[in-house]
Amino acid sequence: MPDSPRRRRFRASALLIALAVPGLGTGCGGSSGPATLTVLAASSLTEVSDELGRAYAQENPSVKLRFEYGAAPDMADRLSDHDPADVLLAADTVSINEVKEQLAGPPRIVAQTSLTIAVGPGNPRRILRLSDLTRRGLRIVVGAGTVPVGRYTRQAFTKAGLTVRWSSEEISARAVLDRVRSGEADAGIVYVTDLRSAGVAASSVPIPADANVTATFPAATVQDSDHKDAATAFISWLTTPPAQALFNKHGFATPH
Repeated sequence: MPDSPRRRRFRASALLIALAVPGLGTGCGGSSGPATLTVLAASSLTEVSDELGRAYAQENPSVKLRFEYGAAPDMADRLSDHDPADVLLAADTVSINEVKEQLAGPPRIVAQTSLTIAVGPGNPRRILRLSDLTRRGLRIVVGAGTVPVGRYTRQAFTKAGLTVRWSSEEISARAVLDRVRSGEADAGIVYVTDLRSAGVAASSVPIPADANVTATFPAATVQDSDHKDAATAFISWLTTPPAQALFNKHGFATPH
C-alpha cells in the first residue's frame, strides 16, 4: 500500500514514544521476544501515555507498548484500512461507535476530563465566562463537529443556551490549543487536561459545572489484533489503581 502523509505522521509519533520508553522501540512481537502492542491514542493522551508505557513495561516485561497519536478521523481511517493496531484509545464513545465493526468486544472507560476556555497568557481579551464567547470581534476556535472535542464543545454551548460564532474549526483539542498559543485565536474550547501541556503559553477560564460536560476516554481491543489477549489485559490494567494514579497525576478523573 502506498505511503501517505497520514502514515508518516503516525510513525513519527510512534518513534517519539519508543525513544521515551527504554526498550520500547525494539522487538516486533512473536515467539522470539516480547509482544508489541500498537495503541492508537487520542493526541490529548500524549503526556500521560509516556508514563503509562513506562509503568506497564515494568509490571509486564513480556509486553511492550507502541503509542501512535492522531485525531479521531485519522484513527478511524487506519482501522478501516486494516493497518496494524491492537488497542484504540479514543476521546469519546461516538468515535468508538463509528468503528465498532473493527473492534472486538465492548469498550471500557479508562479516564474522564472536562472542558475549559483556553485564552492567551494573562487573558488579554478579558474573557471571564462562557457567555463572553458571544462577543463580537473575538476570534474563537473550536473542534470540528466530527471530532470529540468539537462534539463536547457544541454540547456545552447548547447546555448553556449560547449561540457562538467561531472563526475556525480544528481537527483535535491540541490543534485548538495551538491556535490560541500562537496568537491566531483569542479563545478556544479544549480539555482541562490539555491546558496543562501549554505551560505559560496559555491561560484558562473555567467553565462552571452546570454548563460543562464530561469527556470520557474509552479503550477497546482492535478486531484485527494479533495479540487480543494481551490487548485486553492492557485495557483492564488501565482501570487499576496504579494506572489511575498516573491519569490523576495528569489531571484526568477516575471514571465513576
